[in-house]
Amino acid sequence: MSENPAVSVGLVAPRPIPQSLLQHARALLGLVADDVTERETTRPGVFAHALRGTLRPAAAADGLAAELRGPATALGVDAAVTTGALASDGVGLLVMDVDSTLITAEVIELLAEHAGTRAEVAAVTERAMRGELDFAASLRERVATLAGLDVAVVEAVRAAVELSAGARELVDAVHAGGGKVGVVSGGFAEIVTPLAASLGIDHVVANTLETADGRLTGRTTGPVVDRAAKEAHLRAWAAADGVPLERVVAVGDGANDLDMIRAAGLGVAFCAKPVVQEQADAAVGFPRLDAVLGLLGR
Repeated sequence: MSENPAVSVGLVAPRPIPQSLLQHARALLGLVADDVTERETTRPGVFAHALRGTLRPAAAADGLAAELRGPATALGVDAAVTTGALASDGVGLLVMDVDSTLITAEVIELLAEHAGTRAEVAAVTERAMRGELDFAASLRERVATLAGLDVAVVEAVRAAVELSAGARELVDAVHAGGGKVGVVSGGFAEIVTPLAASLGIDHVVANTLETADGRLTGRTTGPVVDRAAKEAHLRAWAAADGVPLERVVAVGDGANDLDMIRAAGLGVAFCAKPVVQEQADAAVGFPRLDAVLGLLGR
């Protein structure tokens, strides 16, 4: 058996992968990998192609990823290169953002709809997700607009939340491969905790809305789950599960996800803001969360 690390190239798109890109990927791998094998996978709305081999000592996985990602993006295909234990053994821990990642909406905006402040709140959310505002301060500003809402509104919003397409398939696939799944949210535990339980998710953390006399106070309780907290929870869960960081995959869409994306073995920007797409290892540009499996060659 080779002592050199495994390498996997994953290509995903909402349509068949162009043959020209596959030929380009094969040519790149021909320079850096031995015994390349290929596999195609098709799921509803997702076309994936995986190439696997062994990384030679002089090869640079980062260089391979850079040479592949540009042409792939130009053809509307998302690409990722993984090496080592993540390529050979699969995901040990998947950590995901919730709003606009695991689910299709921003819960704070759904709540604000009931307060008549959705437009105001959505504008602040957009700036925070682009990294233009401090997350904790922006959360306080947005939650303040909810003051006085009946707590029954939370249940109405919980019922209205929709999973992103492919979310359940992604969670199930990671569990089937022996991995754990965590969600870390700048949203609210009142929504996130029951949703995570319905999916069998192993780790959950989110902010908690403060209530008094059956109404929202316009504040949260406890430490805010911000950018730094997301990374801290990822690291703590990996340690608790005995998973090396190289086998951790982090998925998110906003600037407050960047620290955990950088900490993971593979950080994935999902239908993300430009600042996240630029800094993540890989990106999924179409709304199928299980496309992450294709990036991993699974």
